[in-house]
Amino acid sequence: MSDNLYEILAAHFPADRSRPCFLLPDGEQISYADLEQGVGRAASLLRHKGVQIGDRVAFQGAKSPQGIMLYLGVLKAGAIFLPLNTAYTTAEVDYFLGDAAPRIFIQDAIAFMAEAAAFAPLELTVPRSSSDLASLIYTSGTTGRSKGAMLSHGNLAANAHALVDAWGYSSDDVLLHALPIFHVHGLFVATHCALLTGSPMVWLDRFTEDAVIANLGRSTVMMGVPTFYTRLLSAPAFTREAAEHMRLFICGSAPLLESTFSEFEQRTGHRILERYGMSEAAIITSNPLDGERVAGSVGYALPGMDVRIAGEETGVLEIKGPSVFAGYWQMPEKTAQEFTEDGYFITGDVGRKDADGRVWISGRAKDLIISGGFNVYPKEIELLLDELEGVQESAVIGCSHPDFGEAVVAVATGAGAEAELIAAMRTRLAAFKVPKRIVFVDELPRNAMGKVQKNLLREQFGNIFEK
Repeated sequence: MSDNLYEILAAHFPADRSRPCFLLPDGEQISYADLEQGVGRAASLLRHKGVQIGDRVAFQGAKSPQGIMLYLGVLKAGAIFLPLNTAYTTAEVDYFLGDAAPRIFIQDAIAFMAEAAAFAPLELTVPRSSSDLASLIYTSGTTGRSKGAMLSHGNLAANAHALVDAWGYSSDDVLLHALPIFHVHGLFVATHCALLTGSPMVWLDRFTEDAVIANLGRSTVMMGVPTFYTRLLSAPAFTREAAEHMRLFICGSAPLLESTFSEFEQRTGHRILERYGMSEAAIITSNPLDGERVAGSVGYALPGMDVRIAGEETGVLEIKGPSVFAGYWQMPEKTAQEFTEDGYFITGDVGRKDADGRVWISGRAKDLIISGGFNVYPKEIELLLDELEGVQESAVIGCSHPDFGEAVVAVATGAGAEAELIAAMRTRLAAFKVPKRIVFVDELPRNAMGKVQKNLLREQFGNIFEK
């Protein structure tokens, strides 16, 4: 067996291939045998369409089991999978296609697999080494043009094995899959855990509170973003009884509010397991399966991962380990800038480590505010502001200021009184950290994975202090 990720996953499919892989809401089941046949046919059709070893195959389409067959078929054929966010505009897609130069671009996996049904499955998986590329994942590009993170077969296999061990994942589990599959979280983290244990997935084409609640009773594990959990908590039907069959709720891709963590435990008896990852390395740290899961912390480095802080107490996190990517596609100079001389990737995330190794994330280095010469970390202010009456959730940004260079501005949802909130913050924070303005909006702008898009807030409110 080679290091091709598909071969590694397929080696762990159940011996009884009639076991379901996908459980659909309408009662339909797609077995591991169906998956295996579909993957083989997808690989054959890709070959027929001229896809060679190392070619890129781009996909932008609706979530479906056929999308996973396509992804795995690309791996089986020895090509490189390029998933694209379904929200990307034509202009954005044109950039990705121009940069990655894929052999083909597929926009409908169901139609592709219908065409593939006429082909005999490709029998032999193309051998790949652990360093060969399996996927290109383009970053969001909030600070410049998007970069293609090159993830190898070895990167993804190492992370999948580490997560199965860390989260106690087994063939007895059933994953409630409500995430999109154009991102590391849904495509790799969630799906690989199921495939590597030969277990079923309850397959939802998107997240809705009703669909998730209706399927909790036949699931044991759910992976989601903070928005999933806040929306569940807003649903009266989400009760302790509704969640009693579940073994584990996992959260990532954006910071989880401590209030959400606490309310979720009070409502269900479950402590959400928060973890930390990024496109360039998949999952890096995780709170423990057995042991204390601390609200606000992303836990400990996974086995094999080394996480260090560039600074004394708080600084930028630097990481090294088997899941860390090879670099950015066709950007050798940018890649060189993002790695230290001793081989650590500079994440751009600011945080600290406890004496026992537990990691806490303060925010992105690019979100650091320097006001009057003092460093201000937005996360510290957001945590305090979110505790105050009238504030549901906040995002803190730095805006140009004639006296301080940058001044702290909080953008929040809720219905609080600005002057009263600022006065309350003055009792809790040093003067240079207190927001000069608190602006209320109907909702905070988020990307597909639930992360607040502070770049859009800076664009909207960046001139708030201009006279």
